[in-house]
Amino acid sequence: MTDPDTGSTLDGVVEVIVSTLGIADRAASLDAETELFGAMPELDSLAVLDLIASLEDRFEITIDDDFVTGDAFLTIGSLARLVESLTS
Repeated sequence: MTDPDTGSTLDGVVEVIVSTLGIADRAASLDAETELFGAMPELDSLAVLDLIASLEDRFEITIDDDFVTGDAFLTIGSLARLVESLTS
């Protein structure tokens, strides 16, 4: 069973990704296992900065540079777990 808070965080992260990267046409295919950096051509280094700013605004968190790692941006699920850890 999925924790409701984690599920809502995942949904929010997907919404931010779709909005920030302008990929509404692919929104329905995105889930926790969707690979990010290196797999999504729209997600270049500048888009990562935009995405971080959007996540900070949406979830009212601060994502320190130390958390911006390849592991955090591996999948949508790993990014949602990072956000969840910062909102707890």
